[in-house]
Amino acid sequence: MKKPAIEGGAPVRETKIYYGHQYIDDADIQAVVEVMKSDNLTCGPKIGELEEKLCRLTGARYAVVCSNGTAALHMAAMAAGVGAGDEVITTPMTFAASANCALYCGARPVFADIDPETYNIDPDKVEAAITKKTKAVVVVDYTGQSVELDRIMEICRKHGLTLIEDGAHVIGTTYKGRANGSVSDMTTFSFHPVKTVTGGEGGAVLTNDETLYKKLLLYRAHGITRDEAQMEHEPDGAWYYEQVALGYNYRMTDMQAALLISQLDKLPLFRQRRKEIVAKYDEAFGRLPMLFVQKEIPDSDTTRHLYILRIVPERLTIDRKQFFEALAAENVCCNVHYIPTYYFPYYEKLGYRKGLCPNAEKLYEEILSLPLYYAMTDEDVESVIEAVTKIALYYEKK
Repeated sequence: MKKPAIEGGAPVRETKIYYGHQYIDDADIQAVVEVMKSDNLTCGPKIGELEEKLCRLTGARYAVVCSNGTAALHMAAMAAGVGAGDEVITTPMTFAASANCALYCGARPVFADIDPETYNIDPDKVEAAITKKTKAVVVVDYTGQSVELDRIMEICRKHGLTLIEDGAHVIGTTYKGRANGSVSDMTTFSFHPVKTVTGGEGGAVLTNDETLYKKLLLYRAHGITRDEAQMEHEPDGAWYYEQVALGYNYRMTDMQAALLISQLDKLPLFRQRRKEIVAKYDEAFGRLPMLFVQKEIPDSDTTRHLYILRIVPERLTIDRKQFFEALAAENVCCNVHYIPTYYFPYYEKLGYRKGLCPNAEKLYEEILSLPLYYAMTDEDVESVIEAVTKIALYYEKK
């Protein structure tokens, strides 16, 4: 066991609690087993069933499920017509895939800074970054809180841009009473194990636009179609198909789809528990002047994927790294979301430099992600609160 961060004290708990963990029950396991015993392990009926369920959940007209959230972003960028010489505006406070999807298409990511209180992309900074080369905007519902969709949609419409909402964190959230997934031109989901619902891996793109929907179907499966309306030649027979675009193998298996269908049945429970934990954290940490609690816009009824704790360095004698290590010594294992994308060596080689987005860069120096997942017990939650409070008060600048 690591030495406790505070000299002479014992850690608040003897066992580790991690920042995220999936919840799988017997119903989930049985759903997967049934598919494994069937004749369709992939390209079977569970794919359509899941897509229909996502449409009912969000109110979107169309859903296309795929292998992971990164594939979903790539498909969306291709469907938006992003190509060589284009620019795509996005936030640096995200996983790299939000920007990489532009690079996959030969375009250049342009980073717009964040709001310093909500941590979501600032609509004014988005508009200021638009040039004649801008093709699309990829916004990220950071931590699960919706971006200001109405404002950003207005900006996109004004400039003739496609709005892609990276909703990897946002399933279960509503914006002005509408489920995220039904508002933007396209919304992508991720079903990685630390997300609110999981398929082990998996992703989806949701849209209300039939033209985009048909493109997404092609890009998911090699650009191949059996739809005669999309073919250029007369079919030779029932077996006939054509490749009419350059697509990828981004298909989801029926096993993943079955797991997700079962997981989505529990989304109301997952949502409620996450909101309960967030409320306890906000109440506890909102009383401590050396900590800053993420602000939420009233338009977003948020199901949080991440709980971001921000320290106020001026009120502490330790920095974020030391706070992180102190929590680990208390057996509270956190993470940091995210390193600004353009900090990475690959982006440095493309010419990006620090200083592009001061708000995001300052945020990165001061944040860590606390444990947040459905299966956390009340004791787990209290342990996290006790550990954070213990460290914050001990290292408070007098």
